[in-house]
Amino acid sequence: HFYKRKMNLFRLCGDLSHLLAIILLLLKIWKTRSCAGISGKSQILFLVVFVTRYLDLFTSFISLYNTTMKMFFIGSAAATVYLMYQKFKATYDGNHDTFRVEFLLGPAVLLSLVLNHEFSVMEILWTFSIYLESVAILPQLFMVSKTGEAETITSHYLFALGSYRALYIFNWVYRYHFEGFYDIIAIVAGIVQTVLYCDFFYLYVTKVMAGKKIVLPA
Repeated sequence: HFYKRKMNLFRLCGDLSHLLAIILLLLKIWKTRSCAGISGKSQILFLVVFVTRYLDLFTSFISLYNTTMKMFFIGSAAATVYLMYQKFKATYDGNHDTFRVEFLLGPAVLLSLVLNHEFSVMEILWTFSIYLESVAILPQLFMVSKTGEAETITSHYLFALGSYRALYIFNWVYRYHFEGFYDIIAIVAGIVQTVLYCDFFYLYVTKVMAGKKIVLPA
């Protein structure tokens, strides 16, 4: 998907929030030597998102910032999946990570083939990644609901990840207002993704910020 993405404060804060989320997740896994409470399925979906979105890494150069971020997102997602399914697989809680990801992948594929800006391989892959990213966190949220609680560090990770998408909505509003540019697919998918986090945001503000662990009612 080739459009020139100009930097603004909302996009920068969104990118930094996304970086923070990934760093928090990797630190949690590495320092505790455990991936308990983390959905491996969500992490695989995020890896698929980044690989399909950033294939243009090999065909186009926008800026050093853009290229560095793309490489970081693909590399960190691959590292997370490796840590979960190889290095610390004994700590992975597969019994609670039971979301049927085919119900996310199937519709994302179909939508990308039907609703896209241009029927080309790169454009369809980009569109697929946008649709999939909007629901990729569902296995993680489902896992939290099944276990009934989330560690504080996992909560920080989820909050930072949700904030990234919320900030990107402001980024789109800013770009439409000042540049006359908008991408309806990215905007709608971003809103869907942010809505999925709303319940978690409420729990985060009322529990975690008050120094408590998130525990869902039975």
